Amino acid sequence: MSTCLVTGGAGFIGSHLTERLLSRGDSVIVVDDLSTGQRKNLASMQSHPNLESIEGSVADPGLVAELVDRADVVYHLAAAVGVALIAKQPIQTIERNIFPTKLILERLGHRVSQGKKVPCFIASTSEVYGKNPKEVWCEEDDLVFGSTTKPRWSYGVSKAIDEFLALAFYNEIGLPVVIGRFFNVVGPRQTGAYGMVLPRFVQAALEGRPLVVHDDGRQLRCFAHVSDVVGAVIDLVDTAQTAGRVYNIGSDQPVSILELAQRVIERVNPAATIEFQSYSAAYDETFEDIRRRVPDLTRISQAIGFRPTYTLDQIIDSVAESMRS
Repeated sequence: MSTCLVTGGAGFIGSHLTERLLSRGDSVIVVDDLSTGQRKNLASMQSHPNLESIEGSVADPGLVAELVDRADVVYHLAAAVGVALIAKQPIQTIERNIFPTKLILERLGHRVSQGKKVPCFIASTSEVYGKNPKEVWCEEDDLVFGSTTKPRWSYGVSKAIDEFLALAFYNEIGLPVVIGRFFNVVGPRQTGAYGMVLPRFVQAALEGRPLVVHDDGRQLRCFAHVSDVVGAVIDLVDTAQTAGRVYNIGSDQPVSILELAQRVIERVNPAATIEFQSYSAAYDETFEDIRRRVPDLTRISQAIGFRPTYTLDQIIDSVAESMRS
């Protein structure tokens, strides 16, 4: 039995990862400042004898040192989340993404100096590709960011810094760290409060409100169920040969946002309607979007045999069922 530290463990992905680790017999220490995570995400596990849940910040050096020193494995998922939050609070985005990652890596580096190499997963994002014009993105592609006058790029840039830091610790001292770039992870417990499109659509359909589609709705995205994603995260950490590498994690089946809205209406509430909204009205005049976001999954498939198992309809149904209950 391993002791696993999950930062951001009361968040959407973090809570599902915690649940999976507990189910396989690990002990889990969750640390979350509850700024975007929620206690209710851990409600079904709260009485589990192998779960320790701590309300605290991974920007606290003392707390990070204590918890990292107790861990056999570290999963670092705590970060700023959601396009809406990032566009409004770029200072918080940059600080919350970079400083805690540095603290965690430094403490893991301290443990390496003591003869203990603790495996670590660093959660990154498809946002690091910026607006690379390729139709399908692979892990070695260039990162193409917009102007510094457009706050939305602060998220991708700050997560890219996290990646550079993690890979530097691997290359310089042999820290066994693996990086996963998430592509539109969805499922039960996800909230639409920070701009996540699928829960926002499902909630609107359930409440009989119009589904608000930004711009023309022709943006292409790929949606992966959180169950598939957390399984991939665990397998990557458990496979020693993945250390020091970056992996796309998600689905590679694109769908337009307009088609997604239509599929949600079809499966959740056929009486619901669609409304269109400009980016400037949704965010501000500086906002830029990416028209196509599709990952190449060759590397992760070769490393751990990963393939998504949930269809889009199954994903929509699982989100709707969760919200109804």
